[in-house]
Amino acid sequence: MKNIVLLGATGSIGVQTTDIIKAHPNEFNLYAMAFGSQVEVAKPIIEELKPSVVIVKNNEVKQALLPHITGDVTVYSGLDALNEIVKDPSVDLVVNALLGSVGLEPTLEAIRARKQIAFANKETLVTAGHLVMEEAKRYGVDLLPVDSEHAAIHQCLRGENRQDMKQMIITASGGSFRDRSRDELIGVTKEDALKHPNWSMGAKITIDSASMMNKGLEVIEAHCLFDVSYDDIDVIMHRESVIHSMVEFADQSVMAQLGTPDMRIPIQYALTYPDRLPYNMSSGLDLKSFGTLHFEELSFDRFPCLKMAYEAGREGGSLPTVLNAANEEAVQLFLNDKIDFLGIEQAISDQLEQHDTIQSPGLDTILQIDQETRERVRQRY
Repeated sequence: MKNIVLLGATGSIGVQTTDIIKAHPNEFNLYAMAFGSQVEVAKPIIEELKPSVVIVKNNEVKQALLPHITGDVTVYSGLDALNEIVKDPSVDLVVNALLGSVGLEPTLEAIRARKQIAFANKETLVTAGHLVMEEAKRYGVDLLPVDSEHAAIHQCLRGENRQDMKQMIITASGGSFRDRSRDELIGVTKEDALKHPNWSMGAKITIDSASMMNKGLEVIEAHCLFDVSYDDIDVIMHRESVIHSMVEFADQSVMAQLGTPDMRIPIQYALTYPDRLPYNMSSGLDLKSFGTLHFEELSFDRFPCLKMAYEAGREGGSLPTVLNAANEEAVQLFLNDKIDFLGIEQAISDQLEQHDTIQSPGLDTILQIDQETRERVRQRY
């Protein structure tokens, strides 16, 4: 029985993680959960899985939740509580499904407490990958990737000699606007952008998929997780989302991990690693039903956000922090009808161009740059 702390419990990954916990009650116990403000989503999770500890965004949310709490459940609020719960001696596994750079400090605290970590918070690695990976190496902690692409790469590399790897190939569905030209993106609505052709995800990641920033963030995450050069990471469009990523080796052999587009599968793999458990929540992969799989080149001209992510990743230092912060704020502005879709990439570009990169920034510097970037984006619009 693994005692699990689930950070980001009411988001898409968090809810699907609770599905895995419910499906294997003899393997997993939800010891603690954290969420922002979605009380209505959290209530049935708390009622059914009965965590000992619940952590919410602030005291206002805490007061809204408390009338619905029954049984022996302790409710806390704030980032300090997040940083403490991941160090709890009763915890075996931390699932970081938080959205955005708020996941950085709890990740570092969990690493220093030598907890096993199932990792779905790519923004943390984009914001401060050098700090996170240095700490992970120092404390001997493996970050088990939950993103389907990185889970695929992790499985393709399992048992292989890393020195034999030639390149990683990350697949992309292309997102909601994959069949539209640049001109056809003028005036698109958030309702259009949120209609992902393959995956059921939260609003922010779905918008990132439409802009292709999600793939850019995944490229930076892959660079950090697997210590691979940006020159050896390729991204291709694969409309069916059957092959989740591939690894090519020196002898030109290519390993690919295939599966249905169901995030609960890589989530379960991260929770059970190095073992596997039966999975019966969706039908298995039937390649005959697809018949043909398609692969296409992704153009930097068509998807400038992907280009900016590569450039920020190669520059390194504090620039990926700016990339992530500007993107998070710009996406929220788009969702709030403050800017149009193409305004997202313009806001990011503006911030990257005016930033003077600091190499090897410390945590305080990263947090300061993150906040300053967000404030500049918000003030401009």
